[in-house]
Amino acid sequence: MGLSRTAYVNLLRSQAGYHEGRDADGNWNNMQKFSPAVADLEWSQGQAWCHVFASWGADELGVRDVIPITASCAAGVSWFKKRGRWSEYPVLGAPFYMGSVGQDHVGVVYAYDENSIYTIEGNTNDNGGYQGDGVYQRVRPRRGSGSPYGYGVPAFDEGTISADPALGGTPSASVAAPQPPKPSAPTVSLSRLLAAARRDPGLPQGGTTSASDVRPVEAALQAEGLLSAAYAKDGSFGTLTKTAYAGWQRRCGFSGSDADGYPGLTTLRKLGAKHGFEVAN
Repeated sequence: MGLSRTAYVNLLRSQAGYHEGRDADGNWNNMQKFSPAVADLEWSQGQAWCHVFASWGADELGVRDVIPITASCAAGVSWFKKRGRWSEYPVLGAPFYMGSVGQDHVGVVYAYDENSIYTIEGNTNDNGGYQGDGVYQRVRPRRGSGSPYGYGVPAFDEGTISADPALGGTPSASVAAPQPPKPSAPTVSLSRLLAAARRDPGLPQGGTTSASDVRPVEAALQAEGLLSAAYAKDGSFGTLTKTAYAGWQRRCGFSGSDADGYPGLTTLRKLGAKHGFEVAN
């Protein structure tokens, strides 16, 4: 199994905001969760951990031969160079190395353009220091002062994307951030809703029978302009909600005893399809 650039970068980015521990005097102490989690790097706990973080991402995804598993930036540079996988140009998803020979610090590139690299880094800070306190997303220059010594070229499953002319010469690129999952639609039980419609009007004001089923219906009736906002969140299928639902039934073409305010499957499904809830019997 290979290493997906997208999975690797997004795993690292999911750790942004994580901080190492503090000693008894309140000082940052390099104690963090990544060293103990990487086999063979447990010994690095309490030491600089920027490369441990980069290594952890690959190890966590079950791949140890695409990113060097090491706590040493110098060893990481050597690992890539020995394999002929090194570039002076940005490489998407790759470790970049700072210092005169790459010995000082490492992070991972999640995007780059003509002037900058956009990075996720462990053991840094708001100022981009090489001995920081946590995981940060940073922007660093591609050239000149403060720019990287060079970049590894991992053998990602998706292939290599790089500004290097010898590796495609892509002028700018980024790894798409994962989209947050859409919240699941609530489900309304018709049988429980009918029980509420029969019972709630006789209860004291605000009395409820099945509030979790009633609230999505109340919200939909409010959106239809049939129920006042003051009564659209109480979860009670009281007299006003029943009257509002009768109004919805008439909009659906029903009349007489078929528009009595007691929900039916046809009208409830139409209301749910329009306002984002599902219906169960």
